Amino acid sequence: MNYPTYRLFDAISYQLENFPKSDALNAKENGRWRSYSTQEIENLVNRFSAGLLIRGVSGGDFTAENSDKIAIISGNRPEWVFTDLAVQQTGAILTPIYPTTALPELEYILNESQAKYIFVSNAELVEKVKSVNTPYLQGIYTFDKVEGVPHYSELLDLADDGTLHTLEKIKQQIPNSHVATIIYTSGTTGVPKGVMLTHSNIVSNIYFSKASFPFPDQPQTKTLSFLPLNHIFEKMITYLYMFSGISIYYAESLETIADNLREIKPDGFTTVPRLLEKVYEKIMAKGNALTGIKRKLFFWSIQLGMQYDNINPPKGLYNFKLSIARKLVFKKWREALGGNISFIITGGAAASEKLLRVFNAAGIPVYEGYGPTENSPVICVNRKQNNDTRYGTVGPAIEGIEVKLAEDGEILVKGPCVMKGYYKHPELTAEVIKDGWLHTGDIGTLIENRFFKITDRKKELFKTSGGKYVAPQPIENKMKESKFIEQIIVVGSERKFVGALIVPAFNVVREWMKENNLPEMSNEEIVKNDKVHELFRSVLDHHNKSINKVEQIKKFVLLPKEWSVDGGEMTPKLSLRRKVILEKYAAEIESIYH
Repeated sequence: MNYPTYRLFDAISYQLENFPKSDALNAKENGRWRSYSTQEIENLVNRFSAGLLIRGVSGGDFTAENSDKIAIISGNRPEWVFTDLAVQQTGAILTPIYPTTALPELEYILNESQAKYIFVSNAELVEKVKSVNTPYLQGIYTFDKVEGVPHYSELLDLADDGTLHTLEKIKQQIPNSHVATIIYTSGTTGVPKGVMLTHSNIVSNIYFSKASFPFPDQPQTKTLSFLPLNHIFEKMITYLYMFSGISIYYAESLETIADNLREIKPDGFTTVPRLLEKVYEKIMAKGNALTGIKRKLFFWSIQLGMQYDNINPPKGLYNFKLSIARKLVFKKWREALGGNISFIITGGAAASEKLLRVFNAAGIPVYEGYGPTENSPVICVNRKQNNDTRYGTVGPAIEGIEVKLAEDGEILVKGPCVMKGYYKHPELTAEVIKDGWLHTGDIGTLIENRFFKITDRKKELFKTSGGKYVAPQPIENKMKESKFIEQIIVVGSERKFVGALIVPAFNVVREWMKENNLPEMSNEEIVKNDKVHELFRSVLDHHNKSINKVEQIKKFVLLPKEWSVDGGEMTPKLSLRRKVILEKYAAEIESIYH
């Protein structure tokens, strides 16, 4: 399948030519929405690029080794995209870093990439950058005004006609095979690796994704963005929106998502399962607080939603019941998301099938997809057409790429989206790209010969002391179907049996305790309570019935504190850092097998 030979920064001129917008990028400034038009973005970004050129930023000979690297560490905001576009137009390479990155990782990334300048959002991050040893760094610029540190607008003020003219010549010379960004993986299993993605890698993924999951070129369409732009999926989808004429609104924070959804009433957004689970938990908490007929109606609707089947559209009595549930209960769910949602795309981890059924039954279409950073990233996605969606799978492969399963079930992909390689690590590149095939490290199966189902990470499979292989992810997903389980990690490598660390859903457990006349307790007291342990034993026993005997959870430990990004147990895209958790809770794991 053919795709355009655009560079990512061509999205501005493309949008200007095809659907110039008054609200291309939008964010809250001093409590009010501030919109940037396509024309305003083009003018600002060109001046930004000119300022960078005057400061000595260069693409050199347009090789990854000789192009300057510019780092950015900031939450989502229009200035993030301005910086990305401005850096690209000089031929330099943007290296994004998560604001929550630990200091050793931050120092490693800045020094391996030899970042020349860094753009940060606020005073706190300025101090964070200053606290690490960065001999290559020549300067820091901020997006917020910070005393004693130059604001990024100072670069815009440097622009002159001569440099702007030079910039146009440079833009014409930049090949689409040039590296647009180096994205360092979150380092869940060790030292982070810099994934080199070219303009062609990302643009091909944009157009293959558009062909597979059509986004209409409709300038009135709006989206809310809150997944980190540092992650390739949100970055790719940003440019997909720009090439489609779709307006992007940036959430103020994760805490304000609900308010922002109601304010802007978007047509859709991208997310990760953890955030969808949080939304569902809040809805269930409100349902539990209801009484009488309202409570019965709420849980009747939930049970109805659990039975929803997109392959066989609702008919007869079920359809009649569902229409009542949508009118009386699910309507409020849709209104809470702004009332206009036509798509939610989730990825980064497996979504609960139960969750997908209920949201889709409620008239809130959620589509699960999959892809690693190394493939720019999308490999598979469920489609808007019912026949191209299967709950519990990540959908068919997108157009334009080849996907197959290795003998051990590993997912392999080939095509123009596959990365150029790992920066400065050809030996690591050779380990994952063989004969043009990217070895993803994910284990999967094929359903109906079309739909891919991710069953586990190759590195996360473990063997019990009895020699039996265990795939933890399917077990965890099954257990998380229980409303009592907030988070879970399965353990048992080289042990006699499978165990688990469990973080209870404390709000649900407290409701159960109230119903069973148990007194109020702290989290620490709850996880030690015998009655609570009996409850969790019964929950595990119930779900163990559908799991192979060797993989059933025999013993468990309840933990009083939820795993988080700040605590170091989760990556910024809200995936569990298994290695960190196993080390941090080594004593608790030992107690399971003592």
